[in-house]
Amino acid sequence: NTHLIVSVIDEITHHPVTLDAVEDIIGPDIMVHGSVLFIKEAGDPGFVSWHQDATYMGLEPHDGITAWLALSPSTRESGCMSMLPGTHRDPIRDHKDTFGENNILTRGQAIDVGEDVEAVDLVLRPGQMSLHHPRVIHASQPNASDHRRIGVVIQQYLPHHVRQIRGQGLVQCGRGAAVPSHYIEMPRPQADMEPDGIAWRERVNGVWSDILYDNADQKRAY
Repeated sequence: NTHLIVSVIDEITHHPVTLDAVEDIIGPDIMVHGSVLFIKEAGDPGFVSWHQDATYMGLEPHDGITAWLALSPSTRESGCMSMLPGTHRDPIRDHKDTFGENNILTRGQAIDVGEDVEAVDLVLRPGQMSLHHPRVIHASQPNASDHRRIGVVIQQYLPHHVRQIRGQGLVQCGRGAAVPSHYIEMPRPQADMEPDGIAWRERVNGVWSDILYDNADQKRAY
């Protein structure tokens, strides 16, 4: 949730070009649920197993959209995301918590999709963005390139009818009508690393941790 404490990530999150693309999909009233920086160092063995974002977020119905903005080249070599087309129409699949050492998901959660899957690689140049549904099955491989792979992920942009059914709902207004009363609205930062922004980030990260690790056998430091 760096968008709460760093102005440039806040600007990306609320950029009108980004919001225009999101509005085309979910409508004019948009909330910002959170953000994640996904950074894979050159040669890093870290990977993301096949999974569906909606599994652990505690949001219903699954009508939000995640934006993935590349700040560096995201290629097959550097470990770009791969998607299984059409799986957003599926229900939530069974996920197994692995807590694998190099699996960078919170619980190392994984879906067994078999070996003969027809995945689509989302190759992005810096400044390009992909959008994906919270139920689409996706993954990414280690970074085998000689440069960092950096992505800013807004997870998720939500229409107003989506509710936080587990934990406390903390969001920002992205565009359109005021945030519904069943959410707590967080302010945008006025400067980098300001105390209020840091306090909001600590609060929402604690809420996210409780939601993401609900009923888990282990808990990592992220």
